[in-house]
Amino acid sequence: MSEEMEKNLDSNEVLSDAEAAAEADVTAAEESAAENVESNENENAHWYVVHTYSGYENKVKANLEKTIENRHLQDQILEVRVPLQDVVEVKNGARKNVQRKMFPGYVLVNMDMNDETWYVVRNTRGVTGFVGPGSKPVPLTDAEIKPLGIKTDTVSVDFGVGDEIAVIAGVWKDTAGVVQRMDFGKQTATINVDLFGRETPVEISFAEVRKIDH
Repeated sequence: MSEEMEKNLDSNEVLSDAEAAAEADVTAAEESAAENVESNENENAHWYVVHTYSGYENKVKANLEKTIENRHLQDQILEVRVPLQDVVEVKNGARKNVQRKMFPGYVLVNMDMNDETWYVVRNTRGVTGFVGPGSKPVPLTDAEIKPLGIKTDTVSVDFGVGDEIAVIAGVWKDTAGVVQRMDFGKQTATINVDLFGRETPVEISFAEVRKIDH
């Protein structure tokens, strides 16, 4: 991990109200999932640090996730994360809980590094490069990952995109659908359900579904 990145860990940059609202939109789904779940389904995937323009962290995350979806790279670029931490801010004698970025100017990406994934990440708007000697991507070590609350457990399920699953618990219990997307970081599968007469994609926890065998 670079010295610049470590210095940013101690910075006092606090999210503005507008940025905090944007962050809430980007990470709302993540907050409902287990925060410490690792998305390493691909055994060749590792966590890399990507440098961004200041203030572009959330935009880079959103843009990259959209590209991953459009190019169907979910099995190669598994998760994009902007680590946050809770802090207590005191103003005029009043205490307020706020969130700030752990590493302003950086985004973490769990990916299988190859020519295609490197190109996709490197050419995402707002990205200035990977962190590493000579800008050569170097994966984070287990010791560097641990303070970020990221576990290195492998998540394994017996279904994938295109399989039909049944929901056995939760608000969508007794619903069935075909898996449209898998998110191993949040341990969720996305299926389309009939909501108010139209098909609507919903995310459901791996723990609440089972594969339908035909």
